[in-house]
Amino acid sequence: MPAKEIKELRQAGKLEEAYAMAKAELEADLSNIWGKRNLSWVLYAQLDELASNLDAFIAKINEVKELDLPASEEMFFENISIVISKAARVITHEATLDINKIHRLFDSIKELSLKRNSKWFNVLFNAMHKGMKESNRYIEFADWWDFKNFRPEDFQKEKMPNGKEVMAIAEQAYIAYAKHLLPKQTQHGEIIFNKDKAEAFLPILSQIVEDYPQFQYPAYFNAKLLLALGDKDNMLESLLPFAKKKRNDFWVWEILAEAFSSDPEKVFACYCKALSCKSPDVMLVSLRQKMARLLIARKLYNEARTEIDLLVHARTEHGFKIPAEVTNWQAMDWYKTAVQSKSNFGFYKAYLPIAEALLFSDVPEESVIVEFVNADKKILNFIASETKFGFLKYDRFFSDVKVGDTLKVRFQGGSNEGMHQLYTAIKVNDETFKKQFMKELQGVVRITAGKPFGFMDDVFIHPSLVTKYKLTDGMQFTGKAIKSYNQEKKQWGWKLL
Repeated sequence: MPAKEIKELRQAGKLEEAYAMAKAELEADLSNIWGKRNLSWVLYAQLDELASNLDAFIAKINEVKELDLPASEEMFFENISIVISKAARVITHEATLDINKIHRLFDSIKELSLKRNSKWFNVLFNAMHKGMKESNRYIEFADWWDFKNFRPEDFQKEKMPNGKEVMAIAEQAYIAYAKHLLPKQTQHGEIIFNKDKAEAFLPILSQIVEDYPQFQYPAYFNAKLLLALGDKDNMLESLLPFAKKKRNDFWVWEILAEAFSSDPEKVFACYCKALSCKSPDVMLVSLRQKMARLLIARKLYNEARTEIDLLVHARTEHGFKIPAEVTNWQAMDWYKTAVQSKSNFGFYKAYLPIAEALLFSDVPEESVIVEFVNADKKILNFIASETKFGFLKYDRFFSDVKVGDTLKVRFQGGSNEGMHQLYTAIKVNDETFKKQFMKELQGVVRITAGKPFGFMDDVFIHPSLVTKYKLTDGMQFTGKAIKSYNQEKKQWGWKLL
């Protein structure tokens, strides 16, 4: 048997001679497994040299397939993934990716009995994924490779030599798969959506979201798939944790708008929030067009013109075509007479609490009453109950508040020495709640000689109110009182408003 000579020639780089000898050996006995093995490793060495020549590479791959090696030749089928990865990287590193080339490579290897669940099989996925992720055959490729072959390290971020971290390859893969499952519209208006495939993938993706909370984007695509399948309730449950982390990204609010598509006011609020996020103007052109449509329907022509002019400027600056709908708007009388602003941020600000309330709809709302206001510092003291009270900054939500106002708020957890943070806050008129903490007063003022303060029954009168109302001892007075916590005495009491 010439195995030793073939190996020596191969290791010396004399591949043509090694190939001729191995080929002759096999042709002498086509059933000889040793002859197949000898030729397979020569073909492996040739593949390594031909990685940058796709036609020649595929021809050699076809020779490997013709050998009909049994899958039990695991060492060979594990190592051949190395040279296939090399050929894939040649394609993906070209200045312009030729999808047809990566398809040809995939078609040539997909029938090979490659060794799965191995280091080199995972390296092959990395190399092929880069070229296939934008291909309409990505799902076919991913199903062939099978995500069950991911190893624990594939779920960890990769650190580059410059110190930069790259998203885990497994996260990239699940995102790409979900993205390709989403409905697509052809140029003829036909919607392509494999509902059965999407329904089968959802439990898998949901488990990834649960098992890897550090992954940011699977939750987003999980929500998009649920939305595509018409399951809006579960979509919100999936999307909200992700949306809270990414609430400064405009597209999160576009997704939420889709979730609340049956409620025009919520859609409008979500668009307002989206356009209030800091994003490059070129990324907002489609959203601005949607918003202009809503503003026109509401006859808010000044705001509509502002959005139109901003999107036209961004499109023109980047050489993009102006949509016919937009040019039609520009020809209308209302557009010509409307007054443009630099932005609509001031207008949109009023709708932000509505949008943010949607984002935190899974956090219970609580009623509070305003017990004290420091207008200079924009701080108010509140009471939710006799066991929950404190203070908070209110300028994010209101321009002004008054003692006795009732609010609906969502708290961000507990307090920091009495200071509370809020997710949302709105003013409401809750008389039933207010009656728990306020009462009408009518009676006689008592002021002890030499003291600046006074009382009406059990109600404390602050010195500033004694001066304000010009109160004197024994005077009849009618007013209102609110509950107040005495920090020194550690007990609840009442004070005059």
